[in-house]
Amino acid sequence: MTTTKPYLVRAIHEWAMDNQLTPQILVTDSVSGVLVPKTHVKDGHIVFNIHINAVKDLQMGNETISFSARFSGKAVQIEVPVEAVLAIYARENGQGIFFQDNGQPPPENTRKEPDSDQRAENSEQSSSVAHLKLVK
Repeated sequence: MTTTKPYLVRAIHEWAMDNQLTPQILVTDSVSGVLVPKTHVKDGHIVFNIHINAVKDLQMGNETISFSARFSGKAVQIEVPVEAVLAIYARENGQGIFFQDNGQPPPENTRKEPDSDQRAENSEQSSSVAHLKLVK
């Protein structure tokens, strides 16, 4: 079955653009096929502004995200396998999705709905929890 990740990345990108927000992706450089300027990688990660006004020729396919961006005034072609995307979120409010690194579905016993006590507890904690959601 096809992974949902590229579809979710495109959906959050569209949502951010529709709301005049700045979509950003967090990328790990540890995945084979990542083509990014290594001088801008910190702790194995790099963040890209993928707003349509910040990049050129943005292509968001099921396997790869590619675009041209300027670094230190020089145009650089960026290639990011979708599996290397760790998160997509809006810069302004942090809302978006954080992806589990391995791309595997969660174990069956972790996919059940929370009971009413858990839902109440989750709603009480929601004000102190980050806006990014873990997608497995």
